Amino acid sequence: MHNKNGFRLAVDIGGTFTDTVLVDGQGQILATTKTPTTPDNPALGALEGARRVLMGAGANWLQIDGFIHGTTLATNALIERRGAIVATVTNEGFRDILEIAYERRYSQYDINLVKPDLIVPRSRAFTIGGRMDAQGRELHPLDEAAVAGLVEALAACGAGAVAICLMHAYANPAHELRLSELLQAALPGLVISLSHQVSPEAREFDRLSTTIANAYIQPQMASYLAEFQALFTDEGLDCPILMMTAGGGMTTMETAVRLPIRLVESGPAGGAILAARIAAETGEEEVLSFDMGGTTAKLCLIDRYRPQTARKFEIARAARFIKGSGMPVRIPVIEMIEIGAGGGSIARVDRLGRLQVGPESAGSEPGPAAFAKGGTAPTVTDADVMQGLIEPGRFAEGRLEIDMDAAQTALLNGVGHALDLDAAEAAHGVSEIVDENMAGAGRMHAVESGKDLGARLMIAFGGNGPLHATRVARRAQVDRILIPPDPGVGSAVGFLFAPVSFEIIRSRYGTLEALDLTGLNAFFDEMIKEAQPVVRAGAPEGNLVQRRQAFMRYHGQGHEIEISLPDRALEDTDIPQLRKAFEEEYSRQFSRVVPGMTIEILNWALEVSSEPCALEHYSETPAKRRARSDEHRRVLCDVTGKWCEAEIHDRAALSPGDVLDGPALIIEPQTTTFVSRDFSAQVDGNNNIWLDRRTEGDQ
Repeated sequence: MHNKNGFRLAVDIGGTFTDTVLVDGQGQILATTKTPTTPDNPALGALEGARRVLMGAGANWLQIDGFIHGTTLATNALIERRGAIVATVTNEGFRDILEIAYERRYSQYDINLVKPDLIVPRSRAFTIGGRMDAQGRELHPLDEAAVAGLVEALAACGAGAVAICLMHAYANPAHELRLSELLQAALPGLVISLSHQVSPEAREFDRLSTTIANAYIQPQMASYLAEFQALFTDEGLDCPILMMTAGGGMTTMETAVRLPIRLVESGPAGGAILAARIAAETGEEEVLSFDMGGTTAKLCLIDRYRPQTARKFEIARAARFIKGSGMPVRIPVIEMIEIGAGGGSIARVDRLGRLQVGPESAGSEPGPAAFAKGGTAPTVTDADVMQGLIEPGRFAEGRLEIDMDAAQTALLNGVGHALDLDAAEAAHGVSEIVDENMAGAGRMHAVESGKDLGARLMIAFGGNGPLHATRVARRAQVDRILIPPDPGVGSAVGFLFAPVSFEIIRSRYGTLEALDLTGLNAFFDEMIKEAQPVVRAGAPEGNLVQRRQAFMRYHGQGHEIEISLPDRALEDTDIPQLRKAFEEEYSRQFSRVVPGMTIEILNWALEVSSEPCALEHYSETPAKRRARSDEHRRVLCDVTGKWCEAEIHDRAALSPGDVLDGPALIIEPQTTTFVSRDFSAQVDGNNNIWLDRRTEGDQ
């Protein structure tokens, strides 16, 4: 993928900051930086960050032979509803797939229920004659004579993009392909998304919804990616730019333009990859990844060095935390829970006198009041500043002024006066609420996954992760935390370890008792033929690895569980092993198996990827020695609620083996690690900081 002398650059555009990391051919970090995201043209903030790390490392554009980019732009376009005018084409008689959805209300008794906005009103939903059955056999030919009328209707409604979703197209896409060809010939400027390419799975509502989301952001993402590429090419970059996907792999610009829906949530995926890699290096089998940025906090469960994955998630929920209230999107993703809790999350007192924090964020413009860029609303960062947890002179590499008075005024006006609290008490209250929100979300996510947080190691990163880690861990009953080197730009660092990959999940019904193995192996060969060229475009050399899975369930159930398959053609002797694996996993999740029940398989997954980077050797930690500091700072203790003296340590001055007890602040250019008074810290041989919760007697 890259030569050993070349440098690689990773750029992660977030809601508040854009993170940039430059590494050498051996993967050693040469320079990192955080620049404010430029919402009007995100590529400008990215360019500024790239110039800064190149200057910091004394490098030039020609030395870069790998460039990986992740962005929240696709997500934001969907949430903020800034996309193309989309029309849909479904089979005759299926015009109302969107309206009918799952035939249920997500909140049964809510009189004022707000339905999710699924982008396409009924007036732009069109149909065409023709029909395939579930096996992909043609029941009725495509009504080509009706295409002229469809073309007129599409032109009349002003659609710039169309989502075509025909019944059982995943089994046989011939009708979708032919219709696309005819529409493209008649309307050359029309952007067309086909469901069998975007989401080749059964369940037509989810498939249509995903195809609409893809069509909706396709024109905007295509022009953004073209501009991004042009801007960096003009600057002197001469290697291809690879895009990070939601599933935790990288893909080429061409695939990203065709399937931009795969880029949704690509930034946070980088953080989960970093955490999984650290878990593998340290031998920690059960991990909770905690990534807190300026706008949101992301939590992900990692077991046996693999992040938990899902095949479906929701975008832009009408009721923020209620399942079913958003737009379902069915693509392979790293599963994480994301909540509106970041440094920029705004605090307010509601009309019942309750303190609320988030999900609204002050973003990078105007930002928290303490940034002195015109923000007046109190935020989580203002609360941290007020509690003495941020050293003003060393914040954000010294490039952002911290205005203590502005933070104090914002907290008093927004929270204090309403609740009769002084600024410090208001700040403490804001922290308590936001930390409990994050811990509560983590506990809920673990319970829903049938897992326990207590035994897990928390790996914390992001601009605000290390600052809030001990406070969130205590509430989530987690006793151990690891802060990696360069945690402020953790997701971007994770990008550099991601393989080039492409995953396909496709429907093909069968029962375990009567699997047509010849047909199934040919079905996998077809998927390999589709995925391999996509991966080879980004990774021309080196071995490719495959991962295969089956999504299995008992007959009559509505949801499947995922079971790993051997990465080769299946044989008759594999069947008993598959049954055993299914029953073990079913029993783990639901505490029982159902004897004598038919097991069926609806979906099959194939992931083709380049070989992952080799793990770094994990160095043993030398003998412990107490780290001393003459520098102190008054901070508000999060355990007692009283002011106390905290030691200040510079992370760069700490060496492997150093230990210290809280309360303490470990400061580095892009973030600060807060060691609460009930935690102790130790630096290991790889320069990770381990935080361990002390029992009452140790404090």
